[in-house]
Amino acid sequence: MLPTLESLSEALGGLNSCRILLRADFNVPLGDDGQIADDFRIKAALPTIRWLTGQGAEVVACSHLGRPDGQADPRYSLAPIQARLRELAPGVELLENLRFDSGETGNDDRLVQQLVDGCHGYVNDAFGASHRAHASIVGPPQYRPSAAGRLLAKEVEVLLGLRTKPKRPFVAVLGGAKVSDKLGVIDALLETADEVMIGGGMCFTFLAARGHGVGDSLLQPDQIEACGRLLQSGAPIRLPSDITALAPGERVVQAGVDLRPDWRGLDIGPGTAAEFSDLIAEAGTVLWNGPMGLFEDPRFAAGTKVVAQALAESRAFTVVGGGDSAAAVRQFGLDREMDHVSTGGGASLELIEQGDLPGLKALRESVGTQEENRNA
Repeated sequence: MLPTLESLSEALGGLNSCRILLRADFNVPLGDDGQIADDFRIKAALPTIRWLTGQGAEVVACSHLGRPDGQADPRYSLAPIQARLRELAPGVELLENLRFDSGETGNDDRLVQQLVDGCHGYVNDAFGASHRAHASIVGPPQYRPSAAGRLLAKEVEVLLGLRTKPKRPFVAVLGGAKVSDKLGVIDALLETADEVMIGGGMCFTFLAARGHGVGDSLLQPDQIEACGRLLQSGAPIRLPSDITALAPGERVVQAGVDLRPDWRGLDIGPGTAAEFSDLIAEAGTVLWNGPMGLFEDPRFAAGTKVVAQALAESRAFTVVGGGDSAAAVRQFGLDREMDHVSTGGGASLELIEQGDLPGLKALRESVGTQEENRNA
């Protein structure tokens, strides 16, 4: 069980006047103008921030943004996030991008000591970064009483519930580009899911394993054998029955699952979208991770949009596994119709696959309260 905010308060004898280091995930998309394009992750941290400040704590937040490779880079400055945070949570301090210091990704104890200096406790609310053994994630719990924030605790409760107690039928819809990124989670889901539907670019490696011609579509030849083994095992995997493809001359064509050599599949077809929607409508629990096609292009957004609408209309408990799926439901204005939209793409998949994350383990093993910590 993860330590809670309440247990942290108890351990510190109350949080009034305590300085709390909050690891948040403010890795938000920025537009070409350098301004925030989507503040979903900032708002997701507000329940934890408001609880802490409501208890009288002084909150010092920290986060990464992008991949500046251990050097200060103005393109990845947290200044726009800091400005938005001042509007949403006045009085909360925000440190500069953690990844400006190479010690963050290197889990350098030097940086850990800098972060915890002057702080009485630590709260991890950065679920989307908790699958990384980085300094700000696994370091502070070694030195300060620690707790899971509201967002992280909810993510863990929902996602681990898919492994242990899903309402049935439990169906998973998986998409995205690379099948190699999803084989582990497919194996894990097949232990509990009643049906796994596969779309997106990853479906073409499965289709090739069944002997279909996938044309110029995204393909991972080194994964064909692994996909073939899964299909031959009798696992409840459902593949597309038709494809929306791009033909020479920028022609959009509807096809079956055998594509001409110069056709590139970029979305599931309307028949597949309808089949997937029917299964979603009958489900008790639905997990969706990964778009069904190149949804950023309106010509190839239909499959992803139909699946999103099916989840929105379903009576099932619906979980959107972060990343591009979360971006898609927000793009279509359907995010409020989902029961849970995860803030972590890779983290959500790793938790479902492995049942634990480095950041969670660090919290469970965090130090107990000592009087010297209270007076740090």
